[in-house]
Amino acid sequence: MFFLWYLLIGLVAGWLANLIVKGGGSGLVVNLIVGLIGGLLGGWLVSLFGWIPMGTIGSLLTSVLGAVVLLLIVSLFTRRQPS
Repeated sequence: MFFLWYLLIGLVAGWLANLIVKGGGSGLVVNLIVGLIGGLLGGWLVSLFGWIPMGTIGSLLTSVLGAVVLLLIVSLFTRRQPS
């Protein structure tokens, strides 16, 4: 049951990060992947400061932080061509 909860948090975190960084949506699967990888990245970044996220809100904020960092890193390598 916790696995489904992590997927839901990852989906919401990916969606929020996508809104923060680009201002639009990329689709359900991409948001889920970004949110899940962002959760791992955010957990690692937060642990560097000695912080421990507690509860659902802490997990969500950590995942959003990691997903935003992930999207910013990806945007450095994938510049869009002007149309």
